[in-house]
Amino acid sequence: MSLFLRFFMYICGMKEIEPIAYFRSPFTTKFGIPRQSGLVSELRGRIVFEPKFSNEDALRGLEGFDYVWLIWGFSANEPVGGKKWNEDDSLMVRPPRLGGNEKVGVFASRSPFRPNGLGLSSVRIVNIGKNGVIEVSGADLMDGTPIYDVKPYLPYADAHVEARGGYTDSSIWQSLDVELPGNIGNFFNHDEIKALSEVLAQDPRPHYQHNSNRVYGMAFRNKDVRFRVENGRCIVLDIIV
Repeated sequence: MSLFLRFFMYICGMKEIEPIAYFRSPFTTKFGIPRQSGLVSELRGRIVFEPKFSNEDALRGLEGFDYVWLIWGFSANEPVGGKKWNEDDSLMVRPPRLGGNEKVGVFASRSPFRPNGLGLSSVRIVNIGKNGVIEVSGADLMDGTPIYDVKPYLPYADAHVEARGGYTDSSIWQSLDVELPGNIGNFFNHDEIKALSEVLAQDPRPHYQHNSNRVYGMAFRNKDVRFRVENGRCIVLDIIV
């Protein structure tokens, strides 16, 4: 087979990709995961490489960077390479930032329901372990998420501080005041409490739900956090182990 044909097959998507790592996160379900990376800076997670990629040589030089890009798969939705997008499938989605009422094109959004089911996140490096495990903060990934590539964040090329943000520039996002029970320290340590508070302040509810009497349950650190939202306050009612 000629070199040109091999290259043509590669760019046409005929090369299969495999996870190089999996993400370990306090979220075992989709509900409550921050809608974007970087929104909850206190949220910690780990990139655990597969054995054949768990090599210090693969990470050599990464200690000089503060952030990395993660390319990953929406494993809780359709698997990568699973369902094929059909011509009659809708290419419109309802972004939470627009209240879940207005539609935009899928490629003008970061919706998890997209033809190839790939996500892109920028996360801060906290620690690079000798065993090839990278601890990061600010991630928006569920526990067990497959990671297909890790690339260093380059400020000179990746930061565009004057860029427009489309409909996100004009939409108003109001964070919630979080009220925690007095015994919260019996269930989580100091850092986990800070992360949980930041997560709840982002209002994890679907944006079409406004019933103040409804009680929600969010899995966090293998515990069920029960809460409701009323008048701009997120009130944690109970922690179930």
